Amino acid sequence: MTDFFDKHHERLEQAIEAARTRAAWSPFNDSPSRKIHGDAVEKGLAAFQARLNQPFEIDQPGTIGRIGMEISPYTQEPLGISYPKVDVDVLYEAAREAIPAWRDAGARTRVGVCMEMAERLNKNSFECANAIMHTTGQSFPMAFAGGGPNAQERGLEAIVYAWQEMARVAESATWERAFGSTQVKMQKRYRLMPRGVALVIACATFPTWNAYPAIFANLAAGNAVIVKPHPLTILPMALAVEILRGTLRDAGLDPNLVTLVVDSSAEPIAKELVTRADTAIVDFTGSAHFGRWIEENARGKPVFTETSGVNSVVLDSTNDLKGLAQTLGMSLCLFSKQMCTSPQNVYIPRQGFRSNDSEISFDAVSETLVESINGLLSDNARAGGVLGAIQNENILHLVERAEELAPSRAKLLRESKPYAHPDFPNARTRTPVILGLDISDNDIYAREWFGPVIHFIAADSPEQALQQAASDAKQFGAINSYAYSTDEKFIERAQDAFGDAGANLSINMIGPMPLTYAAAFSDYHVSGLNPAGNATLTDASFVSGRFRIVQSRMAVP
Repeated sequence: MTDFFDKHHERLEQAIEAARTRAAWSPFNDSPSRKIHGDAVEKGLAAFQARLNQPFEIDQPGTIGRIGMEISPYTQEPLGISYPKVDVDVLYEAAREAIPAWRDAGARTRVGVCMEMAERLNKNSFECANAIMHTTGQSFPMAFAGGGPNAQERGLEAIVYAWQEMARVAESATWERAFGSTQVKMQKRYRLMPRGVALVIACATFPTWNAYPAIFANLAAGNAVIVKPHPLTILPMALAVEILRGTLRDAGLDPNLVTLVVDSSAEPIAKELVTRADTAIVDFTGSAHFGRWIEENARGKPVFTETSGVNSVVLDSTNDLKGLAQTLGMSLCLFSKQMCTSPQNVYIPRQGFRSNDSEISFDAVSETLVESINGLLSDNARAGGVLGAIQNENILHLVERAEELAPSRAKLLRESKPYAHPDFPNARTRTPVILGLDISDNDIYAREWFGPVIHFIAADSPEQALQQAASDAKQFGAINSYAYSTDEKFIERAQDAFGDAGANLSINMIGPMPLTYAAAFSDYHVSGLNPAGNATLTDASFVSGRFRIVQSRMAVP
């Protein structure tokens, strides 16, 4: 058995320190520049293209056919890749049989193997980026950074927390005390025991970013992992499974510790997998509706969810309206608002938004934001890098339903239109639709509109806006929230209100960093305190429930 722990020990120690200090640390470069990576850019594209119109072979047990229906949002043509369709009973049996040796290998070996897996995933970032781009609709730079190095670092972060939690448990102890006149001495042994087979269900638009932490947390704790990708976004997770299985094989371990189950939209299998008696853990990223179903039907199993919510922006005041409009406009457009952290509801005081010494009306602020977005998207090449493409047709239907609300229920502040992608003339694209609403219209805005639908909401005051936004976060879920104010007391009230709602808050963010960016080892993602999810990336609770401790005691004469 190959021991990768020493090879990666220095990086592990650096990661532990980063998690402790929460300072900036990135072991993997998230720029796709050729100046940095050389011919890896072209090799990654060639590797992706070689996958097209071919069967994706995985030498896992239980294959009974082929399945696959991915369509590129950029070409709107099938990728033509088929994947193994499996007999689930056979696959689960193989996964269960792989666990004992993995458990007995010990935490040190498991963590070393997981560290090696993360490094190998990183080396394949360019092929993975093309796969993510042509299944999710992300632009290439986002697919590389967010789906590659940033996701890998989130996975590494989970390894760190798993290692620390397991390291807290002593392997053995000699215990001795007096019972009356008799001295009792025992030798105690403590064993870390995995729960069993973990099911990781990935989402359609950001498959790797949440799946990698779940996979690594489960593996490091000694469990086997069955990966169930979204039927429209299979390839990124199939590539990961291929790499992880290869790493296990090279380490002299059973590759069936990581397997792939593919289904179709017509014949979904997730509910069957969640409710199986031999599914021990469930990780899920996706819709709030299905996330709630899993939480209610998982039959007492540990469930870790990240779903969706209503992310809000509360505008009180600023000293830089132009900078605010540019930063907020970019984040409202990024990846056509197909991210769980994207802002959706922008609350603007009806008469009194303060910019420097001026009071600016709702209409004037709305116009400034719309003009900033229009300028950002005026060049198709720039729009392509910002908006990307629309992942599926259902999102287009959602945009249409939003526009139908005008003029009876909403004011149409910006119409959604396709834009011509400079590299992919057949790309499925839409610019954002922006609706003007009143704060009383919460039957419209108090739910997630996943896709390029934005609400500018007129509030009587910043205080009213803050209370409504925080209330919606608590009731309907929110991962991130955003506030702009020059008033320190208002900022404190915003921190308290969103804190009570369990929504992370970004304050006065102006500049090149997207509002939605979350850094591994520093930013906590999802609080678990509202319906947007019950698990945090990453804290101790994300990993500690994935293993248990059993002990044996032997009397010492």
